[in-house]
Amino acid sequence: MTVFLVIGVLGLLLLVVSLVAGDLFDGAFDALSGDWFSSAALGGFVSALGFGAAIADGSGAPGLVTGAVGLAAGVLFGWFATWLTRVVRGGGSDATPTTDDAIGRDATVLTAIPEGGFGTVKVTLGGHVLRYNARAEQAIEPGTPVHVTGVLSPTAVTVAPVWRELA
Repeated sequence: MTVFLVIGVLGLLLLVVSLVAGDLFDGAFDALSGDWFSSAALGGFVSALGFGAAIADGSGAPGLVTGAVGLAAGVLFGWFATWLTRVVRGGGSDATPTTDDAIGRDATVLTAIPEGGFGTVKVTLGGHVLRYNARAEQAIEPGTPVHVTGVLSPTAVTVAPVWRELA
Protein backbone atom coordinates (compact mmCIF):
# COMPACT_ATOMS: atom_id res chain seq x y z
CA MET A 1 0.00 0.00 0.00
CA THR A 2 2.86 2.38 0.77
CA VAL A 3 4.24 1.95 -2.75
CA PHE A 4 0.87 2.94 -4.23
CA LEU A 5 0.64 6.00 -1.97
CA VAL A 6 4.12 7.09 -3.07
CA ILE A 7 3.07 6.67 -6.72
CA GLY A 8 -0.04 8.76 -6.00
CA VAL A 9 1.99 11.51 -4.35
CA LEU A 10 4.48 11.53 -7.25
CA GLY A 11 1.53 11.90 -9.62
CA LEU A 12 0.24 14.86 -7.60
CA LEU A 13 3.69 16.46 -7.69
CA LEU A 14 3.80 16.00 -11.46
CA LEU A 15 0.33 17.54 -11.69
CA VAL A 16 1.41 20.57 -9.64
CA VAL A 17 4.56 21.00 -11.76
CA SER A 18 2.45 20.76 -14.92
CA LEU A 19 0.17 23.51 -13.64
CA VAL A 20 3.13 25.77 -12.87
CA ALA A 21 5.39 24.96 -15.82
CA GLY A 22 3.19 22.83 -18.05
CA ASP A 23 4.21 24.50 -21.30
CA LEU A 24 7.77 23.26 -20.84
CA PHE A 25 6.70 19.62 -20.58
CA ASP A 26 3.85 19.82 -23.04
CA GLY A 27 6.15 20.88 -25.86
CA ALA A 28 8.05 17.61 -25.50
CA PHE A 29 4.82 15.61 -25.24
CA ASP A 30 3.40 17.33 -28.35
CA ALA A 31 6.40 16.15 -30.34
CA LEU A 32 5.75 12.56 -29.22
CA SER A 33 1.98 12.27 -29.43
CA GLY A 34 0.42 15.44 -30.78
CA ASP A 35 -2.40 16.97 -28.75
CA TRP A 36 -3.55 13.70 -27.16
CA PHE A 37 -1.02 13.65 -24.34
CA SER A 38 -0.10 16.32 -21.82
CA SER A 39 1.75 16.60 -18.54
CA ALA A 40 -1.57 17.23 -16.78
CA ALA A 41 -2.98 14.01 -18.24
CA LEU A 42 0.13 12.08 -17.16
CA GLY A 43 -0.03 13.59 -13.66
CA GLY A 44 -3.73 12.79 -13.35
CA PHE A 45 -3.18 9.24 -14.59
CA VAL A 46 -0.24 8.46 -12.28
CA SER A 47 -1.91 10.07 -9.27
CA ALA A 48 -5.23 8.26 -9.73
CA LEU A 49 -3.43 5.00 -10.49
CA GLY A 50 -1.50 5.20 -7.21
CA PHE A 51 -4.37 6.33 -5.01
CA GLY A 52 -6.93 4.02 -6.65
CA ALA A 53 -4.65 1.02 -6.20
CA ALA A 54 -3.91 2.06 -2.60
CA ILE A 55 -7.64 2.19 -1.82
CA ALA A 56 -8.21 -1.21 -3.43
CA ASP A 57 -5.19 -2.69 -1.62
CA GLY A 58 -6.30 -1.20 1.69
CA SER A 59 -9.71 -2.84 1.33
CA GLY A 60 -8.05 -6.26 1.00
CA ALA A 61 -8.48 -6.81 -2.75
CA PRO A 62 -6.15 -9.30 -4.43
CA GLY A 63 -3.20 -7.98 -6.46
CA LEU A 64 -4.82 -8.37 -9.87
CA VAL A 65 -7.94 -6.48 -8.75
CA THR A 66 -5.78 -3.81 -7.12
CA GLY A 67 -3.92 -3.26 -10.39
CA ALA A 68 -7.15 -3.21 -12.41
CA VAL A 69 -8.78 -0.66 -10.08
CA GLY A 70 -5.68 1.53 -10.18
CA LEU A 71 -5.47 1.31 -13.96
CA ALA A 72 -9.17 2.10 -14.40
CA ALA A 73 -8.94 5.09 -12.05
CA GLY A 74 -5.79 6.28 -13.86
CA VAL A 75 -7.39 6.06 -17.29
CA LEU A 76 -10.53 7.85 -16.07
CA PHE A 77 -8.65 10.71 -14.42
CA GLY A 78 -6.12 10.94 -17.28
CA TRP A 79 -8.99 11.30 -19.75
CA PHE A 80 -10.65 13.91 -17.51
CA ALA A 81 -7.41 15.91 -17.25
CA THR A 82 -7.01 15.80 -21.04
CA TRP A 83 -10.59 16.94 -21.59
CA LEU A 84 -10.30 19.72 -19.01
CA THR A 85 -7.00 20.92 -20.47
CA ARG A 86 -8.56 21.16 -23.94
CA VAL A 87 -11.56 23.07 -22.59
CA VAL A 88 -9.34 25.57 -20.81
CA ARG A 89 -6.97 26.03 -23.76
CA GLY A 90 -9.70 26.30 -26.37
CA GLY A 91 -11.99 28.53 -24.38
CA GLY A 92 -10.39 31.86 -25.35
CA SER A 93 -11.71 35.06 -23.95
CA ASP A 94 -14.17 37.36 -25.63
CA ALA A 95 -12.78 40.37 -27.39
CA THR A 96 -13.25 43.81 -25.94
CA PRO A 97 -16.39 45.41 -27.36
CA THR A 98 -15.80 48.14 -29.92
CA THR A 99 -17.97 51.00 -31.08
CA ASP A 100 -18.88 49.04 -34.23
CA ASP A 101 -20.41 46.35 -32.00
CA ALA A 102 -22.93 48.91 -30.74
CA ILE A 103 -24.60 49.31 -34.16
CA GLY A 104 -28.09 47.86 -34.06
CA ARG A 105 -28.23 47.77 -30.25
CA ASP A 106 -30.75 49.46 -28.03
CA ALA A 107 -29.51 52.20 -25.74
CA THR A 108 -30.83 54.72 -23.23
CA VAL A 109 -30.25 58.46 -23.40
CA LEU A 110 -28.37 59.66 -20.29
CA THR A 111 -28.03 63.37 -21.08
CA ALA A 112 -30.31 65.21 -23.46
CA ILE A 113 -29.37 65.14 -27.12
CA PRO A 114 -30.07 68.59 -28.62
CA GLU A 115 -30.90 68.97 -32.29
CA GLY A 116 -27.56 69.19 -34.12
CA GLY A 117 -25.57 68.59 -30.91
CA PHE A 118 -24.27 65.79 -28.76
CA GLY A 119 -25.65 64.07 -25.67
CA THR A 120 -24.68 60.74 -24.11
CA VAL A 121 -26.20 57.28 -24.30
CA LYS A 122 -25.66 54.05 -22.39
CA VAL A 123 -25.32 50.77 -24.34
CA THR A 124 -24.97 47.33 -22.78
CA LEU A 125 -22.77 44.96 -24.82
CA GLY A 126 -22.01 41.46 -23.52
CA GLY A 127 -22.26 42.56 -19.90
CA HIS A 128 -20.23 45.72 -20.48
CA VAL A 129 -21.98 49.03 -19.89
CA LEU A 130 -20.57 51.54 -22.37
CA ARG A 131 -21.20 55.27 -22.64
CA TYR A 132 -20.99 57.06 -25.96
CA ASN A 133 -21.47 60.59 -27.15
CA ALA A 134 -24.54 60.54 -29.35
CA ARG A 135 -26.06 62.64 -32.09
CA ALA A 136 -29.62 62.38 -33.44
CA GLU A 137 -31.66 64.04 -36.15
CA GLN A 138 -34.03 65.54 -33.57
CA ALA A 139 -33.80 66.48 -29.89
CA ILE A 140 -34.18 63.53 -27.50
CA GLU A 141 -34.82 63.76 -23.76
CA PRO A 142 -32.95 61.76 -21.07
CA GLY A 143 -34.37 58.31 -20.32
CA THR A 144 -35.68 57.82 -23.85
CA PRO A 145 -34.94 54.41 -25.38
CA VAL A 146 -32.98 54.76 -28.63
CA HIS A 147 -31.44 52.52 -31.26
CA VAL A 148 -27.78 52.94 -32.34
CA THR A 149 -27.77 53.51 -36.09
CA GLY A 150 -24.16 54.34 -36.89
CA VAL A 151 -20.67 55.22 -35.71
CA LEU A 152 -19.22 58.71 -35.96
CA SER A 153 -15.94 58.02 -34.14
CA PRO A 154 -14.59 55.57 -31.55
CA THR A 155 -16.44 57.56 -28.88
CA ALA A 156 -19.52 58.81 -30.74
CA VAL A 157 -22.55 57.19 -32.35
CA THR A 158 -25.72 58.23 -34.12
CA VAL A 159 -29.04 57.18 -32.62
CA ALA A 160 -32.72 57.22 -33.45
CA PRO A 161 -35.64 56.98 -31.05
CA VAL A 162 -37.31 53.60 -30.66
CA TRP A 163 -40.93 54.03 -31.67
CA ARG A 164 -43.21 51.71 -29.78
CA GLU A 165 -46.80 51.14 -30.79
CA LEU A 166 -49.37 51.82 -28.10
CA ALA A 167 -51.71 48.90 -27.47
